[in-house]
Amino acid sequence: MKKFTFKGVLDGLRSSVSQQPRNDQEIVETLRPENFQVAKTFRHGFPNQPTAVAFDPIQRLLAIGSKNGSLRILGRFGVDCHVFHEGEVGIIQIVFLVNEGALITATTDDSVHLWNFRQKRPDLVHSLQFQRERITCIHLPLHSKWLYVGSERGNIHVVNIESFQLSGYVINWNKAIEVSRKTHPGAVVHLSDNPLDSSKLLIAFESGQLVLWDLRMKVAEARWQSSEPLKSVIWHHDGKQFMTSHTDGTLQTWNIRQFGKPVNILQPHAKIGKDGKPESCKAIQKVEWKAARSGETFVIFCGGLTYDKAGRSPSITIMHGKATTVLEMEHNVIDFITLCESPYASDIPEPYAIVVVLQNDLVVIDLLSPGFPCFESPHPMDVHECPVTCCTYLADCPSDLIPAFYSIGSRSSKRTGFSDKEWPLAGGEWTTPPCSYSEIIITGHADGSIKFWDASCGTLQVLYKVKTNKVFERPQSKSQDGNDDDPFAIQLLSLCPESRKLCIAGAAGYVILFKFKKQESSSETAVLDIPIVYEAFDELECSPETDYSRSNLNKIDSGDNKIFGADTGTPIKVKPGLQKKPPGFQATLVCISPAPITSLGINSSYGLMAYGTDTGAVVVDIVHKICLLNVATPDLYGGADPYQRVPKSPKRSQPPDSDPDRCRSPSIDQGVEVEENISGNTSPHEDAETEPRRRKFNLKKQLSRVDLKLKFQPRNNKRSCSVFYAEKDSADESPTSLSPDDDMPTIKEPETDEKPAVRPSDLALFEERPIPPPRREKKDKEMPKRDTRLLSVPNIKYHPRINQGRSAMIRKINKLDSSFSRSRSSSMSSLENISSEAVQCITFADSYTKKSDPSTFPTLWFGTSLGSVLTVMLNVPSSDIRLTHPVAVGPFGTMFRLKGSILTMSFLDCNGALIPYTFESWKDESKEKQSREYIYSFYSFQTFYFKFCFVSGSSRANSNSRMSPPGTAIGEVSSCDRQFVVIVSEKQAIVAALPSHNIVYKQQITETDFVVKAEIISLKESVCLVCYISNGHIVAYSLPSLRTLIDTDFLPLADLSFQTRKPGIVDPMLSIWGQQMFVNEDTDQIARTFSFSNHGNGLYLCSPTEIQKFSVSADFCSSLSEMVGELFLPHDMPEPPKESFFKGLFGGGARSLDREELFGEASSGKASRTIAKHIPGIAGLDSNSQKACGEIAKAHQMVVERGEKLSQLEERTARMMNEAETFQSSAHGLMLKYKDKKWYQI
Repeated sequence: MKKFTFKGVLDGLRSSVSQQPRNDQEIVETLRPENFQVAKTFRHGFPNQPTAVAFDPIQRLLAIGSKNGSLRILGRFGVDCHVFHEGEVGIIQIVFLVNEGALITATTDDSVHLWNFRQKRPDLVHSLQFQRERITCIHLPLHSKWLYVGSERGNIHVVNIESFQLSGYVINWNKAIEVSRKTHPGAVVHLSDNPLDSSKLLIAFESGQLVLWDLRMKVAEARWQSSEPLKSVIWHHDGKQFMTSHTDGTLQTWNIRQFGKPVNILQPHAKIGKDGKPESCKAIQKVEWKAARSGETFVIFCGGLTYDKAGRSPSITIMHGKATTVLEMEHNVIDFITLCESPYASDIPEPYAIVVVLQNDLVVIDLLSPGFPCFESPHPMDVHECPVTCCTYLADCPSDLIPAFYSIGSRSSKRTGFSDKEWPLAGGEWTTPPCSYSEIIITGHADGSIKFWDASCGTLQVLYKVKTNKVFERPQSKSQDGNDDDPFAIQLLSLCPESRKLCIAGAAGYVILFKFKKQESSSETAVLDIPIVYEAFDELECSPETDYSRSNLNKIDSGDNKIFGADTGTPIKVKPGLQKKPPGFQATLVCISPAPITSLGINSSYGLMAYGTDTGAVVVDIVHKICLLNVATPDLYGGADPYQRVPKSPKRSQPPDSDPDRCRSPSIDQGVEVEENISGNTSPHEDAETEPRRRKFNLKKQLSRVDLKLKFQPRNNKRSCSVFYAEKDSADESPTSLSPDDDMPTIKEPETDEKPAVRPSDLALFEERPIPPPRREKKDKEMPKRDTRLLSVPNIKYHPRINQGRSAMIRKINKLDSSFSRSRSSSMSSLENISSEAVQCITFADSYTKKSDPSTFPTLWFGTSLGSVLTVMLNVPSSDIRLTHPVAVGPFGTMFRLKGSILTMSFLDCNGALIPYTFESWKDESKEKQSREYIYSFYSFQTFYFKFCFVSGSSRANSNSRMSPPGTAIGEVSSCDRQFVVIVSEKQAIVAALPSHNIVYKQQITETDFVVKAEIISLKESVCLVCYISNGHIVAYSLPSLRTLIDTDFLPLADLSFQTRKPGIVDPMLSIWGQQMFVNEDTDQIARTFSFSNHGNGLYLCSPTEIQKFSVSADFCSSLSEMVGELFLPHDMPEPPKESFFKGLFGGGARSLDREELFGEASSGKASRTIAKHIPGIAGLDSNSQKACGEIAKAHQMVVERGEKLSQLEERTARMMNEAETFQSSAHGLMLKYKDKKWYQI
């Protein structure tokens, strides 16, 4: 007999209820782990902190080394290679093996490295690290395999570059100097052999000691001593004299036949003073002495200017014949090199260009053109022209976008003053690889400029530049708080490529909307001053033991038309009146808010722009240029706010039936806060005399009262625009002047602990304008003109925030908190009780807001810093009435809650494919000019508000505070889910089915770390989620199942910490426990310069001057070699200079030296093993491994052969044994046959 249980009865009841049938069709996910491979692809920009430069005159390649060990090799357009020394060691010097496809670098860890670049990706062949000496300079003669290495102790060692073994030949400093010298000559600063006699080595010491060393005789042939410390040395091509530069700004010429004093002393930039003595000059860091076939010589040097005001600019001086030209540079000169036609030191050099490496730029000067103009570089060396503050990467953008940007950019930026000759660094070879899609990189800069770059096919070319600060008047005053940050720095970018609408957010709390136009125009820029007004208690200034003071409230007051920036405190003002706007992106609307902008989005199909701030959200109709919604974040929850936001005051006790878990945050404890009604007035209510525990947001006051209309004022008026209201029945009437605080009764606030009144959900709506409610006397005194907090308020002067810095600080601390709710003990710091909630993510989508929706509806989704996902419904009029009817909006409430701040949201269809965003195609307005009149309808607002906010909003307000609503069927609603929403936070990711709101998949991305950047991208006709985590890993998940596809270590977050400007954040609780933690990474800024895009591509700002691209696609990484240019091409060496008859007769020609005989082991012996340690590179390790594998294979072969021989021996032995047995049996049979027979019978 079947046993009945209570659980069985419940199961039976559940089975009797009609359940939502599930779709049994599984979504086929095509992405597999083998489709992913993380690799760095291309690096663009100027090498950060350069330290050395070298040039191969035959291959025409330039190498630049940097302080962090980065090595860039540049040639013609498309030939740009980057390699990196391990350990982030600085590069001291670079030497090419001319026309051999290799180079040698000396680094700060006292090592020399041999690089081979005969293939597309250079390989490290050998390394030799000195143990007892510090390397200061190196020298490699042409076509020599012996490298001279100078040390800080003054010794010179010789290295064989083929085997990278140290020779026993050493030049000790005490043998090079005079016996009578009593002091150390200093470090070796220069080494070079005589152009005509390679057996003579010139050694220059830091103290000014010069020695001409005879390599054969191992003695000093000549010595010179300068009066000033030495900086550089250069030979004349005849080998009879050389020139030195010194710290006192002098150039001294020395003859090898005249010992003691220099032949000539020149101080080029010294001015003779009144006393008849030359003024002191700066040091000449480097000098080059080159001759031309015409007979004239070039003396080129950097530095040497006087210490007066004129000598403060960095410069390069060119002395050509009798003329002296000083070329001023924008940055400090790091190094320079003269490009010559002949690679031979004994030949006439014939210089034609100078490569100057500055601190932040690369300049190539034409020596053969009058005025010495610069060459125009094909490489993007000006990415950092102004510091990069944000980046956006668009792969697979519309094909007509790049030509449009290039056309505008080429017309607006005609660069003049460059040389007409071709780029001299013409080494390598690059062919345009086949690329099926276009790529655009957009960079925002600190000065408000925006650059558009063509990043297709592995190259980077600037297309177009927009200066957004031209929209504003130049600030007359600096920051009030002493902050020197640029108020026009671009923080966020959002581009709709199809409609060519661009919106940007600046550091001063403004948003600008740009429209792309091919023709120049003159128009006035509309301005909306949009404050997000709320009352917030300052927890740091108030405690439960003290009375609450209204002075802690954020206040807004009317004033002049200057708006104080959110971060900088610098007043900014939009240029009034008609403005002439060049072709390209033209500003049409400026929205100014007092808080920093944290998120930004635009949808051209809806005609809407939305942005989030540290305190709330704003929605703007870009067609009508009006603000539709500006609310504080708590008001977006409606009646389902999961956080308690009440003042901590003993005068007001918390209701006993309140839920303590309502104040729990997904990631932090919530502070207490009072939220004001956002704007407007409300209809009278009989219970209005009692103050509610928390004032709910009343959208009817905001949407049903007014319909905003923008009207420009004359230029003589200080206000750039004004707002007025159009009644439903009188849209054409003149604007009315409203005074919200006039003739309003006031009431005294009773001190009571009564339970607050609840607004009935069936409250009737009226067609007429709502009557303002009575005001409380205290608030009427302290918060004047409260109803001026409208949807859009012009000409507002806002004093800088009180709590924004603290809120940003807490968000950084709680990135590392993995708990869903933290302790609320009394010992917790007041920083935990933060009350602000920023909108961190914005997404427009045609989606479902409730389970009963039969079809998709235009929606706007907000993700907050506390992990909540909120929605706003949009009533978008049809296209035929869109120009006369603005969009209506209404909040819906909380949809989902996750741990950590929301980073991104995307929508998938029922097959798991990414739903493309809706857009409006771009139209050339110059071809379709037509007048438009905007007639605003009050009725659309009121109808929408009644339909969505009261009918549906109140009935579902309380059901959305859960993390995921229950997935039960509702009435006649279609049972099949038709959409998925993917939501990613700093800690986890979820996939929820719509419209049932069931969470079908959930993934905990990280526990102890946090996600810095996350994006849903398309790859191989599928979609996946890619995340960059603070532990340096890149993780990819399949969609919608959130199955892990790849988890690989990519880039430590500390490598991006150069973008941080603020000190480490201290967690007070950890200091109490003795476990102090410092969070130094400003991850918000890092996330702005880290971007994922379609096809698995991505980029990040790897240094202040460089952009690094990478890929997570295995297909792209496998085809990367086809996109990289060839570095080495076979070239024949030019013929060496021919000796004249008389030089050969009298021995004046070049003399050769058998260095193998001189430095080889036979004559010099072996060097001590303690001097240097040989480290084989990858090629050496491969060679060694191949040798080892060969030996193992040989041994294996021998073992196999031995086994075969043993097998043969065993077979022969067995055969012999068989034969022996056969013989034995035959003999035995014969014996038996003749055993009994007599001898005579045989």
